[in-house]
Amino acid sequence: MIPVRGFEGAKVAVLGLGRSGLAAARALEAGGADVLCWDDGAEARARAEAAGCKLHDLTRREAFVGVAALFTSPGIPHLYPEMNPHIARAYDEGVPVDNDIGLFFQSFGAGDWVEFDQPPRVVAVTGSNGKSTTSALIHHVLTEAGKPAQLAGNIGRGVLDIDPPREGEIVVLELSSYQTELARALTPDVAVFTNLSPDHLERHGGLGGYFAAKRRLFAEGGPDRAVIGVDEPEGRFLAGQMAEGRGDDRLIRISVDRKLAGPGWYVHARKGFLSEFRKGRQVGTIDLRDIRGLPGTHNHQNACAAYAVCRTLGLSPKVIEAGFHSYPGLPHRSQVVAEAKGVTYVNDSKATNVDAALKALLAFKRVRWIVGGLQKEGGLGDLAEGLNHVAKAYVIGREAEGFARALGDVTSEVCTDMKTAVARAMAEAEPGDTVLLAPAAASFDQYDNFEHRGDDFIVHVQSELSKANN
Repeated sequence: MIPVRGFEGAKVAVLGLGRSGLAAARALEAGGADVLCWDDGAEARARAEAAGCKLHDLTRREAFVGVAALFTSPGIPHLYPEMNPHIARAYDEGVPVDNDIGLFFQSFGAGDWVEFDQPPRVVAVTGSNGKSTTSALIHHVLTEAGKPAQLAGNIGRGVLDIDPPREGEIVVLELSSYQTELARALTPDVAVFTNLSPDHLERHGGLGGYFAAKRRLFAEGGPDRAVIGVDEPEGRFLAGQMAEGRGDDRLIRISVDRKLAGPGWYVHARKGFLSEFRKGRQVGTIDLRDIRGLPGTHNHQNACAAYAVCRTLGLSPKVIEAGFHSYPGLPHRSQVVAEAKGVTYVNDSKATNVDAALKALLAFKRVRWIVGGLQKEGGLGDLAEGLNHVAKAYVIGREAEGFARALGDVTSEVCTDMKTAVARAMAEAEPGDTVLLAPAAASFDQYDNFEHRGDDFIVHVQSELSKANN
């Protein structure tokens, strides 16, 4: 645990008692604060009270009397689409509002660091797609290289739940826009921006607000090194803002769409080959084509970002390449769950938006595509480039018929539920095909989350394969 500093003896309120809220409450108590907890859900309140939390009803008129600060969970809206009423009252009464990410950066440094020859460092990764894979890949390469490292944030452990860092340790954080938008302290040593595509637009008041939330990690964080994907205009804009000049090697630009050139520091991947250039000279290369845990161009972008970070941390290209080859991949992200009779079964349930689904489709030559769910803003038009990889789409979700119509000329079958979709795709798959779950939609019409959806896919794949073998 990272005890929160700066609130010793103060009365503070925690709103939202899920994983991050409970961790924040424990860390604040460990730092000496008087912690008052609230959640609008009765079940969450009961669990928190059973865990020893002191409940404090924020709906009461005098709820914020004497409260020094309010700490909110990332899923609770603090501005758009409508400000949570408890947060609105805090603002009205002049109570500062923060989240666990702000508390982490405020409290990460400790007095015993003066004894360290090499202080711990923080790598923070944000972007629309690839955050989890990039973060996990960095952590994996560091661990394989014998470097002390922890993985936390939007993946793995909560930021305040990690162990106090050891000398020279690297803490790798995956940070969502919900987390970076509100945090009052953002001071990573290395910050990563993977890419940007439309997502969470209602929460951020549009694409500009969504980008602004991610940009805060760089503009307000002031990282020593920035790794920025420049395949979208927003990335090029951000890189331009961070660089002091053409040869500023505090910035590493990454790309999978173009060959980068100039006197700066670049990492790009083309036709499956990752190349590193510095001051106009190539200084490293990796053949990514046969790395099982990193299939497709989207994973090559993740590899470029992870490679760049590991190079800033002092690892050699050969050490990084060895780590890439042993990387097993993440559940629900281009996860190969089975291979049978020449057919590969891939769970990419995390492909919850059109851009992520497109990249998944482009990673495989001939796809039996399980798709559908709660469609997000913007429609499915941007999938066009990947549709010629689709042999047939098997559409799930409560609005499967409408989703199927939105796919246009793609051969499709309305299956509605996962069990039917898996059975039909497997029955029609031919050697060389990939049965791919890449929904291009949110999961909440049928599942609690994308993990639940991916697990359901795996269960039905395994069940059908078992039937075929008996």
